[in-house]
Amino acid sequence: MNGSALHKTAADCAEELPGARLEHPFGPDWEVYKVRGKVFMLMTDVPGRPVVILKADPGEAHALREQYSHISPGYHMNKKHWITLESGEGVDEELVRELVTDSYRLVVAHLPKAEQPVDPHTYGTGTRGPGERGG
Repeated sequence: MNGSALHKTAADCAEELPGARLEHPFGPDWEVYKVRGKVFMLMTDVPGRPVVILKADPGEAHALREQYSHISPGYHMNKKHWITLESGEGVDEELVRELVTDSYRLVVAHLPKAEQPVDPHTYGTGTRGPGERGG
């Protein structure tokens, strides 16, 4: 997957998530996706390289960095809780969609229950909670 496909796949996935919004708080070069005002994904170019920055469980983030050479600690973010994804071998649509959805679920899980647009424990896992539609 090349850089433009990486950005398109990540953006397409994020736009399908309930309550997700695109903002540009850092200028036109940064696409920031939020749910209920909380960031779950950022996209930009880091000197000519398109990247997607996502929240990740610390243990999972470490395992992902070990497994994929195109995943590194979060660019300009907390290195323990965020990862940076670049295009390259082994990075495919399924992986991108999984990482974007996981990031979204992690952020939703920390929202007050009344503000959660989906059940973060079941959304995107094949099990649907009350009020959730199939995708």
